[in-house]
Amino acid sequence: MSSRRSRSSQSGGGGATRITDDQINDLLTKLQQLLPELRHSCSNKVSSAKVLQETCNYIRSLHREVDDLSERLSELMATTDSSQAAIIRSLLN
Repeated sequence: MSSRRSRSSQSGGGGATRITDDQINDLLTKLQQLLPELRHSCSNKVSSAKVLQETCNYIRSLHREVDDLSERLSELMATTDSSQAAIIRSLLN
């Protein structure tokens, strides 16, 4: 266990739930399986830092995709008549 983690777990943490190294490793493995860049990696041995970095990159790309789709939807709504726009709005709710 790292000295930082052992110190923080000894300090009490204000009642926060303590997490073990095994739980962290399990969560990192699950996270790795969710990431397209790492899901089919040749080696299951990927550093924690790499998993976290790829997670950040993936979340950023998802945000960009949401922004792009929102912009495209706004453009579509601006060019459709009111009855079509009402149908699209009802599908989104």
